[in-house]
Amino acid sequence: MEFSQITSLFLAVFVFLIGSFLVKKVPIFDKFCIPAPVVGGLLFAIIVTILNKFNIIEITVDTSLQSLFMLAFFTTVGLGASTTLLKLGGKLLLVYWGMCAILAFMQNIIGITMAQLMGINPLIGILVGAVSMEGGHGGATAYGGTIEQVAGLSTATTIGLAAATLGLVCGGLAGGPTAKYLMKKYNLKSDTEVVEKMEEPKKRHFERLSDEGTWMRQIFLVTLCMALGTLLSGLFASSTGLVLPNYVGAMIVAVIVRFLIDRYSEDTINMPSVLVIGDISLNIFLAMALMSIKLWEIADLALPLLLIILVQVTFVTLFSIFILFRVLGKNYDAAVMVSGFIGHGLGATPNAMANMSAITSKFGPSRNAFLIVPIAGSFLIDIVSMPIIVTSINLLAK
Repeated sequence: MEFSQITSLFLAVFVFLIGSFLVKKVPIFDKFCIPAPVVGGLLFAIIVTILNKFNIIEITVDTSLQSLFMLAFFTTVGLGASTTLLKLGGKLLLVYWGMCAILAFMQNIIGITMAQLMGINPLIGILVGAVSMEGGHGGATAYGGTIEQVAGLSTATTIGLAAATLGLVCGGLAGGPTAKYLMKKYNLKSDTEVVEKMEEPKKRHFERLSDEGTWMRQIFLVTLCMALGTLLSGLFASSTGLVLPNYVGAMIVAVIVRFLIDRYSEDTINMPSVLVIGDISLNIFLAMALMSIKLWEIADLALPLLLIILVQVTFVTLFSIFILFRVLGKNYDAAVMVSGFIGHGLGATPNAMANMSAITSKFGPSRNAFLIVPIAGSFLIDIVSMPIIVTSINLLAK
């Protein structure tokens, strides 16, 4: 049975709603901040696998719209790179951002090295590296599709999504205990004075209502960046012979557009509207990606995936304790940010927020963590990890 484009779109939305319901009703999903489209999509994939395994029926989903929603999501990420928020974070944000870049590089090195040691395709190492660890399910879907196209690894997206799911769980399990260890070892305590001057600009940046005209302007900006980004990617590929995925080109254009807008007309962008467009696009393209994975195709790679992820978890934890914690100042804020770093370094930003919330609800508020980690983890991280991942893919796909 092959579902049409429109039916597949309907199923993606339906799968997301089912996932949202399950996340609310099943505590373990909520505890580990597993995204609704991942829960619903995996449930759909498991049902399809069972039907296929027992030769009952073979189901195929039309994912032709997936690339459109993926392109829209990464464009909104680029438009979110506001110079205002960068200024709010200050030097500490730049340091944290730099650590994210180092982590992305090392995750790829670990993944590629482990893959070569186990005698499997090194591109699988990238998929179980920064693509799925720092990139999460969004990165796994985006870069998995790219690797399938340029290297012919047909199971790339499935492998990446499986790794992202395991990483998400590990990030939720490791972040809190690591922060608690640092607090106990260094006897760290919260500075309970909340800095209002840091919070108010952040609130003003996001809390602006939008009307129909505002929505249309945001859609215009998003689609403009998508169109120019696709053109940029095509020109880059034709002139260099290297792959620059459309969503990378769109993000680059969006960052440039945001910089120009911030300089000449700050009121042009309405971030709540842009974030809603991004969230809807992310949920649909993730649901489609998870719905279409063929779990039976990666059964033979289960052990290698687990081993690589175990090494990744160990590295991120040690890196956070011995390097990140120290460069961030060896204080309470640094310990809280460590829990967030592990959360999005192995999973996703919601994981990071959940880890930090668990810590601060028990030990007190953190002045910097809830400003810096969401900014870096939500979109800045993609800006630095993209060139690292794309370069790695181009080198290994030759």
